[in-house]
Amino acid sequence: MSSPSHDSDRILLQARQSLQHQRAGGRRTGSIGRRSAALKRDHAFRKLVRILLAVSAILMGAMIAGLIINGIGWGGIIITLLAIIVAVGVLGVFPRLPSPSLESLGKADVKTLVGRTELWLERQRPALPAPAVQLVDQIGLQLDALGLQLDGLDERAPAAQEVRKLVGEHLPKLVSSYTSIPRHLRTEARAGGTPDQQLTESLGKISTEIDSVTRQLASGAIDNLAIRTRYLDYKYGGALDQTETKP
Repeated sequence: MSSPSHDSDRILLQARQSLQHQRAGGRRTGSIGRRSAALKRDHAFRKLVRILLAVSAILMGAMIAGLIINGIGWGGIIITLLAIIVAVGVLGVFPRLPSPSLESLGKADVKTLVGRTELWLERQRPALPAPAVQLVDQIGLQLDALGLQLDGLDERAPAAQEVRKLVGEHLPKLVSSYTSIPRHLRTEARAGGTPDQQLTESLGKISTEIDSVTRQLASGAIDNLAIRTRYLDYKYGGALDQTETKP
């Protein structure tokens, strides 16, 4: 039988191991950036408004019915309460926040691109290996910084098109190429490395590129964006696609 001191030591050890796992890239839930968190808050607020309107309508209907029939009685009160519970339960769940599609990300305007990409990445995160999860969380913070620069960028500017290509096409297509690979093949070495390794390396390059683009936009040096993103596409844009198509 274990002693209380031994049990406490074991619990502390498990807590330290859990903390180390999280710091090493363990999966966490929640938003990876402020933009996606704002989209969720807006969606939750609209849900709350719909719930309040539904509850108000139910109460108003019960009051009108009571005036017409001179009271609704205990049965009417119970029905009213049940209607409120059902309305809150249904409207509290539906409609769900829609996940952006891969196609819609490339067409999004630059002002909503960051938040929608963050939201899309959050939905893919459970399928990614731990090192990639850590990079996705880092990219979420970088996208927030990039979003501040995009807020003042002309939608028709060439720089806006290059940023859309990087954030709305290269990044999600890279992750999508990985998640389309069967799970049992993701740790199998081919084409110079495993898909897990290739994903992590490519996400690291995209993270570096996002930071570079953000700095260029902040300094007004936007002329180099087209050159850099074209190089990015040439360098590793199809790496995982090639891995996926190999037998």
